[in-house]
Amino acid sequence: MVIFRALLLGRRAEAMVLPLEFLQQFKASDFPDPQEYEAWQSRNLKLLEAGLLVHPLVPLNKSDISAQRLRQIIRAAYDRPLETGKNSESMQVLRSAVMSLAGRSDDGTSDGCHWADGFPLNLHLYQMLVEACFDNDDGTVVDEIDEVMELLKKTWVILGINQMLHNLCFAWALFNHFVMSGQVDIELLSAAENQLGEVAKDAKTTKDPNYSKVLSSTLSSIMGWTEKRLLAYHETFNTSNIESMQGIVSIGVSAARVLVEDISHEYRRRRKEETDVARSRIETYIRSSLRTAFAQRMEEADSKRSSRNPTPVLSILAKDIGDLAIKEKNLYSPILKTWHPLASGVAVATLHSCFGNELKQFIAGLTELTPDTVQVLKAADKLEKDLVNIAVEDSVDSDDGGKSLIREMPPYEAENAIANLVKVWIKERIDRLKGWVDRNLKQETWNPGANRENIAPSSVEMLRVVGETLDAFFQLPIPMHPVLLPDLMFGLDRSLQLYVSKAKSGCGTRNSFMPQLPPLTRCEVGSNLLFKKKEKPQNPQYRGSQNGTTNGADPLALPQLCVRLNTLQFVRGELENLEKKIKTGLRNVESAQADVTDGLDIKFELCQTSCQEGIQQLCETTAYKVTFYDLGHVLWDILYVGDVASSRVEILLRELDPVLETISGMVHNKVRNRAITALMKATFDGFLLVLLAGGPLRAFTRQDSQIIEDDFKALKDLFLADGDGLPEELVDKASSQVKNVLPLLRTDSESLIDRFKRMMAESNRSAAKNRLSLPPTTGHWSPNEPNTVLRVLCYRYDETATKFLKKTYNLPKKI
Repeated sequence: MVIFRALLLGRRAEAMVLPLEFLQQFKASDFPDPQEYEAWQSRNLKLLEAGLLVHPLVPLNKSDISAQRLRQIIRAAYDRPLETGKNSESMQVLRSAVMSLAGRSDDGTSDGCHWADGFPLNLHLYQMLVEACFDNDDGTVVDEIDEVMELLKKTWVILGINQMLHNLCFAWALFNHFVMSGQVDIELLSAAENQLGEVAKDAKTTKDPNYSKVLSSTLSSIMGWTEKRLLAYHETFNTSNIESMQGIVSIGVSAARVLVEDISHEYRRRRKEETDVARSRIETYIRSSLRTAFAQRMEEADSKRSSRNPTPVLSILAKDIGDLAIKEKNLYSPILKTWHPLASGVAVATLHSCFGNELKQFIAGLTELTPDTVQVLKAADKLEKDLVNIAVEDSVDSDDGGKSLIREMPPYEAENAIANLVKVWIKERIDRLKGWVDRNLKQETWNPGANRENIAPSSVEMLRVVGETLDAFFQLPIPMHPVLLPDLMFGLDRSLQLYVSKAKSGCGTRNSFMPQLPPLTRCEVGSNLLFKKKEKPQNPQYRGSQNGTTNGADPLALPQLCVRLNTLQFVRGELENLEKKIKTGLRNVESAQADVTDGLDIKFELCQTSCQEGIQQLCETTAYKVTFYDLGHVLWDILYVGDVASSRVEILLRELDPVLETISGMVHNKVRNRAITALMKATFDGFLLVLLAGGPLRAFTRQDSQIIEDDFKALKDLFLADGDGLPEELVDKASSQVKNVLPLLRTDSESLIDRFKRMMAESNRSAAKNRLSLPPTTGHWSPNEPNTVLRVLCYRYDETATKFLKKTYNLPKKI
């Protein structure tokens, strides 16, 4: 009737918006029942909304004012019915908004209405028609499904529907009704699963853009719903509804496959064998669900722990996770294996990782081994073995034998965890010991009266702390003492080495006390050398101790140096006792075996080496400090100054006697000879320096050579001590340099000059016009060394030497 009236008025049917024409022609008074009128009006408004706003042929612009106005009108009409009728003001407003949208077209022309002639609306209408396949009361498929399908097919030509679109619409309807049924109708789920298989076949045979767009939207909705449940399937499924899990997983995987393999352009650019969509999705579901379940078990474990149940949370959690792994293996994995052959392995690998993260945090916060700690680590060890066993069983038939899964499960066995904890314990003890060394050495005075052994009290205390550390280590309730012992020994060795290094630091070396040689001069021939005055030479500078003192004593005085020597020897001797203590401790631990010490390098090598080097350094430092600093005034101001016969070596011997007595009485017998030997070498060096670099106040004749040789023999005899001193062969070896030089003092000046010239010529040091260059001072005194011969000439008291030196080098007579 409405269309007939419009045609009588000369209007074309294709130019009309039928729902709008219905609303305009009929009023509320045309209906016997107000509710029937409101329902009728609502249906027409929904149709307008579907054709112009929800499923328009021409896509809407978000800023389209007509669309916004139409939405407002329809929304208001749902709350309060419009006043319809031809002359109604509200209808005029509605008509204006509707016709503005209906007149749009793809090509920009407006020669007709396009409110209901597009694919989107047709498909929407068909979806509504498909609902006839289901019972209104319980949502199940009607018994007359075949007859209904025949009727639906008759609308395909009108609505532009084909078999593929029908399959998609029907698949969605089946799935949607399963969801609306509370997910209990397994038949609907199975039918949806089968229908989705048909859709998957269709998707591979067409590239129609309209179909692909609807397919993508529909499958995305299905996949979104399934994944919401499968990403946490432990919360969704249990023994009461596990039947539905197989179908839901199948639908979700099927949807994912179509979306990825048939719609995704990215996938098409890659080789298909590179991606197994089903396996990938199942692995994602497993890992996500297990992580969620793990977090829930953590909260539950924390709530179980109370004052009545003091069991550590991680111990409770380990048991709960073990139970969860069994449930996963028995309930869920048999279903998931359809798409992923290693479903159980992936699950336990995920649980292993989750628990491992918590265990790492637990261990990181520990400072000592306690009963709770041991309980947690034992529970962790049991859990890991259970998880690994499940993974191995699950992957027996896999291509790589489960190696990829095992690699994903880095071990956190109790032994490894305990080992790491003990290493922390070792580091703390070693750091504490190093701090102790620093503090106590700053207060050490090296006082020889501190004890009868003449050793530093700090060394005794330090070794006591080391012994207590070893005792504490062997009392730890761990099964791997031999494995961790090297870490402890290395730390203790470094700490002991630190003590030794600081004990000798600040004492200097032999070079710290060796004087700088004065420049070459000529002795003052003809002057009365006995009464010649000369300022006292500056003694060599040395560095003071860095360890500080508390009693004002010289930290480098001879008694203090002897205490340092004894201390280093004491530490070196105690290292052997510590090594015996370690071997005994290893044999007494619970895990000890008969050959527990075999193959272990139980030695404090760093400290041992440092002690040996330190003793040698301190011996030399003491010797050269005594010789060139304490007795420097004898060497430089007295010995052979003026008349040789009246300033002989006796005064040096008298000064050396108390030094030897101090060393012999204080220094440990195992290093005493080394200290005296170093002193002997230093005095021999000093004696030789007096002869070769004693300054212009000294002059020697050939006749003086016998006195000097006798003096040197007396100096050697001091150290031989009639057989009670150093071994004769040792003294002879140390005196060889002096004995080689002494013959030069007996040699006449002419022979010395000839020897000097010959050596200079052989060394290519001669210059033009028969001028000889000045040979460098090497400090290695030898009768075959030009500088040594030249120095003998410089101190030769005769005219021949004077003329040669004057003519050749014009050496001064004063410094």
